Amino acid sequence: MNKIKVYIKSILIPVIIGGIVGIIISKFIDYDTLIKPFLAPPAIIFPIVWTILYILMGISYGILKNAGLADENVDLIYYLQLGINALWSIFFFVFDWKLFSFFWILLLILCVIAMIIRFECRNKVAGLLQIPYLLWLIFAAYLNLAIYILN
Repeated sequence: MNKIKVYIKSILIPVIIGGIVGIIISKFIDYDTLIKPFLAPPAIIFPIVWTILYILMGISYGILKNAGLADENVDLIYYLQLGINALWSIFFFVFDWKLFSFFWILLLILCVIAMIIRFECRNKVAGLLQIPYLLWLIFAAYLNLAIYILN
């Protein structure tokens, strides 16, 4: 597969998964009705940020795939965190498991840290491209816990 196709596939997979989850949770999203903490962004910010993060995720993984640096360990942590990521929205919005979702996002943060370490050991840029994702997840964990407490 040529390099462009690898990047397209690598970017489309997380974007499509995110889109599917968005469709699944769309009728359950109650963000505007929740009591939100200080620093809570408007709802429109979330799809924009997540699209950017999914694109960065795909570029990062594509870098490793194109360089022949994606082995079973890289694939495992990458797809594991992607699955945990997808389930968080379902737990938080569809099932309304706010406290469980907080612990779930902590698990996701640990997986993303492991992913960053694995990626960075193979390619510095691939690892660094995941730093915004980690920072956003830490912020999302704050929002998740605060929403649980306030509601």
